[in-house]
Amino acid sequence: MPALYATTREVGIIALVDLSGRIALGEGSALLRKTIRDLLDSGNNKILLNLGDVNYIDSSGIGELVSGFTAVRSRGGELKLLHLTKKVHDLLQITKLFTVFDVYSDEPTAVRSFQ
Repeated sequence: MPALYATTREVGIIALVDLSGRIALGEGSALLRKTIRDLLDSGNNKILLNLGDVNYIDSSGIGELVSGFTAVRSRGGELKLLHLTKKVHDLLQITKLFTVFDVYSDEPTAVRSFQ
């Protein structure tokens, strides 16, 4: 069973990536990296990551979020986060990254924020 599942759907100009599982060292963080890179390579630089079904994230997963954020920024785009679980929310606060990311708790608001 894969550590992480990612499905991408387009919502207007946004690539919305629904993630579920674990973003951890190995498969999970590699899949996140590949997903973001593939979107950028195909011209999508407005990316919303739905983390509602991510039950675990480790330091390499956090690192991957940050490097994804940086990669998207460097292409003139935006990467935002949606539906953080309490665990992920707390981790982002502890690591002081909560202020780096735009974080939303409902999809329509998140989608509108890209306009």
